[in-house]
Amino acid sequence: MKIKVPLKKANRLVNHGPVILVSSFYKGRPNICTVAWNMPVDFDPPKVACVIGDDNYSFECIKNTGEFVINIPGKSLLKKVIQCGSVSGKNIDKFKEFGLTPIAASKVKPPLIKECVAHLECKLLRKDLAVEYNIFLAEILCAWAEKSFFKNNRLLVEKSGAKTIHHLGARFFAFPGNVIEVK
Repeated sequence: MKIKVPLKKANRLVNHGPVILVSSFYKGRPNICTVAWNMPVDFDPPKVACVIGDDNYSFECIKNTGEFVINIPGKSLLKKVIQCGSVSGKNIDKFKEFGLTPIAASKVKPPLIKECVAHLECKLLRKDLAVEYNIFLAEILCAWAEKSFFKNNRLLVEKSGAKTIHHLGARFFAFPGNVIEVK
């Protein structure tokens, strides 16, 4: 038997992609934003999209600079992911406040977050999508992953330290379990 899902909760049926920490750099300092809505868009050149509300300080940062980094946290960062998503970075430095380490990116000004397992350095492609739909469509300029968690061209999310965080809505999260290869 199927039940009807309220439309305001329908996104929770597809919302369990990895939660990311988006770092930006604006007005002389870095910022971090927790984002659950993100996806790959293209392979060549590689593109991604993420949704950030226009009432969020990171929206302003990215819209004005055109650059950001998608940082992929592992399960051990769950508490910091929630903390980064619970306060505005407009008046606080989330790196200092939550004990995260900024490290220089190679192609963009926003820093990578050292404690994350992977990173995508991104350059905004279209501001109009952000203005109309809060969607940041970007080209990936450079990608990084922890050596011990990236093998055979994939992130080893079954390994304890690389288990990504997946938001199920409200305060519910899941983590990858077994990974199987289908041949």
